[in-house]
Amino acid sequence: MIRNWFPVALLVCLLVASPVWAQTPSTFEIYGFAMMDAGYNAKQIHPDWYDVVRPTKLPSFQNEFGTDGHTYFSARQTRLGFKSNTSTDAGDLFTQFEFEMFGTGVDAGQTTIRLRHAYGQLGKVGAGQYWSPFMDIDVFPNSVEYWGPSGMAFYRNVQIRWMPIQGDTRFTLALERPGASADAGIYRDRVELDDIVPRFPAPDVSAEYRMGRPWGYFEAAGILRYMKWDDLGTDSLNLEGDAIGWGLNLSSNLKINPDNTARLAVVYGAGIQNYMNDAPVDVGAKSNPGDSLRPIEGEALPILGISAFLDHNWNSKYSTAIGYSMIDIDNTDGMLPSAFKRGQYALANLMCYPATNVMTGVEFQWGQRENESDGWKYDIFKVQVSFKYNFSKLL
Repeated sequence: MIRNWFPVALLVCLLVASPVWAQTPSTFEIYGFAMMDAGYNAKQIHPDWYDVVRPTKLPSFQNEFGTDGHTYFSARQTRLGFKSNTSTDAGDLFTQFEFEMFGTGVDAGQTTIRLRHAYGQLGKVGAGQYWSPFMDIDVFPNSVEYWGPSGMAFYRNVQIRWMPIQGDTRFTLALERPGASADAGIYRDRVELDDIVPRFPAPDVSAEYRMGRPWGYFEAAGILRYMKWDDLGTDSLNLEGDAIGWGLNLSSNLKINPDNTARLAVVYGAGIQNYMNDAPVDVGAKSNPGDSLRPIEGEALPILGISAFLDHNWNSKYSTAIGYSMIDIDNTDGMLPSAFKRGQYALANLMCYPATNVMTGVEFQWGQRENESDGWKYDIFKVQVSFKYNFSKLL
């Protein structure tokens, strides 16, 4: 095992140590903010996601989550982080450890510690949990709604990355932790599916190239992934299979003038749903008529996402963000009529900065869920007021 990894370790050492970097002073920063959100949701959403707008978590049928009209208060956006920069003989060492209080997964709906970044970078090689190169955090609007545009790629992942070009123009190549989810749809109650388990033989491969210019930048990112599922059952059916996931993400910030920045992105691919900000499963079941041994197959679901926002500064004290995002899934014939098909998201706000490190804002938010084929659409309307107090200390 050690011999197998030795060439990889040697290559990493050569990539890190080959250039000569300028030494910089060592620094350590503690930063974060305390934040409170309060609002009124005129409709309903899954109770674990009461303080965000996620179209995938909206009702898929009448009164799935009770009745309309909910007031909420939350401090889950509160964040704490640490950054360091240290000069070494092999180059500058950067580290970041950051967490917030917004519970997800088994902690969904809770105010609890959630890891955001656990990352280190020496020269041109980085490793840890960090922004995936497939996403572009700079297209996220200046808003107070936590979850953000449903149609943008947004994923912090555990990875190893190489960055041969750095700065305003940059190139990044990464191997990322694989993972996916599946929807058996109308076949999900079949006992034969109880023995199907996922497997990921290879890491996801992602890359980005950003061309920086005085007017902003243009970025192209891509991802390729391999997903398998094994049939461990002893019945006569053979339901194992595999799928290739792939995606292309084109994004840009356009500095229209000093007070206006357009944040734009379009994503297209298949089987990349877990890299999107708000999307359902990566693989869907489809029928395979005429094959009695393999009546069901899996298919990487095609996906389209768009995001377009404008950030405008009225003056040094006030700003506004306004925009729209959409995600659309091409589902398979084996999925339920109530399966998630399309999500839409929009917001408009007025932000105020009354003092240094203090922000307050009011925001109108809208989202919509559309099912695959049962005719169901559901809209959410929310008004949110937020207060944010930043802090940082450079040591």
